[in-house]
Amino acid sequence: MNKIGFVSTRIAGTDGVTLETYKWYQVLERNGYNCYFFAGELDTPSERSFLEPKAHFEDPEIQEIHSACFGTTTRKRSLSARIQELKDHLKLRLYEFCREFNIELLIPENVLAIPMNIPLGLALTELIAETGMPTVAHHHDFSWERRRFLINAVQDYLQCAFPPNLRCVCHVVINSAASRQLSHRRGISNVIVPNVFDFASPPPPAPNGKLLREELGFEDDDIFVLQPTRIVPRKWIERAVELIDLMKLKRPQLVVSHESGDEGDLYAKRVLEYAQRLGVEVVCIGDKVGSAHTFQARCDKKYNMDDAYQNADLVTYPSGYEGFGNAFLEAIYFRKPIVVNRYSIFVEDIEPCGFEVISFESFVTQEILDRIKLFLEPENLKHMADINYKLGKSYFSYEVLEKRLLPLIESFR
Repeated sequence: MNKIGFVSTRIAGTDGVTLETYKWYQVLERNGYNCYFFAGELDTPSERSFLEPKAHFEDPEIQEIHSACFGTTTRKRSLSARIQELKDHLKLRLYEFCREFNIELLIPENVLAIPMNIPLGLALTELIAETGMPTVAHHHDFSWERRRFLINAVQDYLQCAFPPNLRCVCHVVINSAASRQLSHRRGISNVIVPNVFDFASPPPPAPNGKLLREELGFEDDDIFVLQPTRIVPRKWIERAVELIDLMKLKRPQLVVSHESGDEGDLYAKRVLEYAQRLGVEVVCIGDKVGSAHTFQARCDKKYNMDDAYQNADLVTYPSGYEGFGNAFLEAIYFRKPIVVNRYSIFVEDIEPCGFEVISFESFVTQEILDRIKLFLEPENLKHMADINYKLGKSYFSYEVLEKRLLPLIESFR
């Protein structure tokens, strides 16, 4: 079971699915497995990649199908026919991928969980059913976790393929709540494997030193506050803006590392307007910052996320909902103080580990500001960073991933 095929809509950039795919790839490769990749956009090594444009959720026809499937409860016969045609096309391409690289085990990355590309999910499900291919399905978020998928005309497809209940598929989820819901809603047993980071390899020196701070106009005594996420509604970035306002900084700026993403730009406009009313400048550096801990087959950005974290003095993470919390682990890895809203997955799966963070309940108060000042004192900062790094290494390291993932793959032998 040496040759493993990752399948997704996109394995490129800095989104959470791509980042976790890279981590699994690193762990598998160092344990003697050879990994190959199928998606609609790929940053992966070219000699191991199989590009299929129709696999991407941003393909115009896939987007058109997606729009027609959600927000209504019936679909046209012609839509069903086109979905089947695309499913057949994608299934042929998946078979070609498996033949070309002699794939022995598949790892679908979220493609059998959230219905961003319905034909691809159906195609992959049929291939697995037809071949009995051993499969470790890595689920990051499900359709029932997103309000925009609740009203739909494709409940039959969702029951069939998102996710499929097949004997040769081992299901992996990233948090306890998802595990319970998958068991309750579909009767599917599953294994929890949390997001991880390579805590065994400490952060390297920032390749660009303080250049990013200087380019953004920060002086040495200014507090650089980083929001290391996309600008989407569930990130609750308004809370970070309010925090900046209450801090009364000499330079009231919030630096956001990513762009809006795949959920439109209406929320981004709302955040910018709100920040303007409060006198806070929101600086989006997504056009300057590329990926760091990922495949990096191509990178045309001046900076990467390592630069963003290492130049930051404080990280804000006020999300209302997260599947797990990549940015949380990254802040811990880079030894940065983090202000975090107590979102449900944090409360259940992360907070019990004992991390030293500045947490709040849905809104920021003067007490939070007092705690930030205390955390930023040099002696407290080092103490906090040492504790958090040690906990990250114990609970969310590559070694933890090895202990949980490798037995699943070996169970197919």
